[in-house]
Amino acid sequence: MLNQYDAVIFDLDGTLIDSMWLWHAIDIEYLNRFGLKPPKDLSSAIEGMSYTETAIYFKERFNISDSVEKIKEDWDNMSHDMYCTQVSLKAGVKCFLDYLKNKKIKMAIATSNRYSLAIDVLKAKGISEYFETIITSGMVGQGKPNPDVYLEAAKQLNVSTDKCIVFEDVVQGIMAGKNAGMKVVAVYDEASSETTEEKKRLADYYVESIDEFIEYYCK
Repeated sequence: MLNQYDAVIFDLDGTLIDSMWLWHAIDIEYLNRFGLKPPKDLSSAIEGMSYTETAIYFKERFNISDSVEKIKEDWDNMSHDMYCTQVSLKAGVKCFLDYLKNKKIKMAIATSNRYSLAIDVLKAKGISEYFETIITSGMVGQGKPNPDVYLEAAKQLNVSTDKCIVFEDVVQGIMAGKNAGMKVVAVYDEASSETTEEKKRLADYYVESIDEFIEYYCK
C-alpha cells in the first residue's frame, strides 16, 4: 500500500501518542474550577477544532470570563509536564517510523494541538527528528474537517496531495484528509471507539493499531 506514496502525514493525539485520556482529564479539572462538569457531548463537539477554536468554544459555551489566551495558557500549564512524562507512544509507532525513514518516505505532523506541546512531546518520546515539518490547525486558521492543515503539510513537504497518505484516529480528522484529496488510514483509539464503524466507512483503510504494519513493513 505504501509504495505508491511519497509522504505520510500523521495526526498526533490518539494516532501516534496515547494522549486523549489526558485531555479528558484536563477538561474535567478545568471546568471544575468554575463549578461545572463536562457535558456528554463535549468531546464530539470539539473534535477536530484547533487549540484556539476550542478555547473560544469553551469561553462561549460555558460563559467563562477569562480571555481566550488565558484559557489556553491555563491548559498549557495543566498539561505540559503530564504530556511529556505520562503520555506514551502507541504500539508499533517507532518501528513504523524507522521503516518510513529507511524508505526515504517523507513524514509530517498535522495536528489540532498547540505547536509547543506537539514539539515537546515528540522530543520527549525521541521521535521529533523523523518529521520534516509540524503543522498545527492554528497555523492555518481552521481546524479539521477543513483540509488546510493537511494541504499545508503537503506543501511544506513539496509533495502533491495524491502522493500523500494520512493516518488519523477521529472522524473530523479523517474527513480533513479526504477533503484534502488524500488517502486516509483510520487508526483505532479507545477515546473514539464509539465512532469506529463511521471511521471505517469514511476512511480508505482501517487498522486496530499501527502495530499491524510491523508484520508487513518492519520484519
